[in-house]
Amino acid sequence: MYRFLLTPRWLGAAALTIIASVVMVMLGNWQLDRYRERTAINTRIDSANGVAAVPLTEALPAPAAAGTAGPDPGEAVAWTKVTVSGRYDPANEIQARGRTVGSKVGFEILTPLILDDGTAVLVDRGWVPAPPGGALESPQVPAAPTGRVTVTGQIHLSESRPAPVERRDGRLDTRRISLPRLATELPFPVYGAYVLLSEQTPAADPAFVAIPIPHEDSWQNGGYAVQWWLFAAMVYVLFGWQARKEAQEPSGGTRPAKPAERSRDRVAHTGSGDRVAAADSRDRVAEADSRDRVAAADRAASAVENDRVAEADRAASAERKAADAGNS
Repeated sequence: MYRFLLTPRWLGAAALTIIASVVMVMLGNWQLDRYRERTAINTRIDSANGVAAVPLTEALPAPAAAGTAGPDPGEAVAWTKVTVSGRYDPANEIQARGRTVGSKVGFEILTPLILDDGTAVLVDRGWVPAPPGGALESPQVPAAPTGRVTVTGQIHLSESRPAPVERRDGRLDTRRISLPRLATELPFPVYGAYVLLSEQTPAADPAFVAIPIPHEDSWQNGGYAVQWWLFAAMVYVLFGWQARKEAQEPSGGTRPAKPAERSRDRVAHTGSGDRVAAADSRDRVAEADSRDRVAAADRAASAVENDRVAEADRAASAERKAADAGNS
């Protein structure tokens, strides 16, 4: 009943079904990995206040050379709580404009913190509002503390899509916090991620607003994973439904032939005896047609003869009438 599944058409359909399902399962697994990554990030965000900070140098790989940024640590360490000590370098302070906090547009202020080994990490000291002159004017920023400071905060990964960097009112000004781009403007090696300040010794200036940390939408990735797995199962259901539908057709699983195909099949399966019989039949039809034409010709000639006899009878009758009239 299902032997038609071994035909090339159905074997090809089966291969495509298997390939499609494998691809969909792989996409589902990728979304599951993203769900796990984002869930881990949310866990680090939520637990930051309750866990002990680790030294920055243990969480991030060290940068190599001046004017370059260290390796990107990846999402596995994003929002990890770290602590680091050093001295601020206000001469190379950075203002990132167009940053929104609580529906207000302002600036994030990042100050390089120089470590004892000469490397530096950018510390996002917080957000300040834009000045009355507009978002393009440089803001009023509290000075960074002098001397040695200890910073505790969470690792923030470098932002993508680098933006131009220029100097404005004594600070580097940019739209995006792209560490590879900013590192080219700085005279020391820079770590490949920066730190969002949460605590500082000595205490940070209260004029700064802490940068809010949004949670990752991990459940969206979980939903996508389930969808891809359902799609992978559905392609097999569709294949089985199509096979059952074809198997239940009266032709026993074969596609009904079109009239033209049936005619060709009859001709293809006609033997030599059938061709002789067909030729005899054509001869008999031709002979019958010939006899019919002869009979028709005889009938036409008989009709003409009858017309001549009738005409002769009418002429004789007219002569007799004329003779009778002369005798009288």
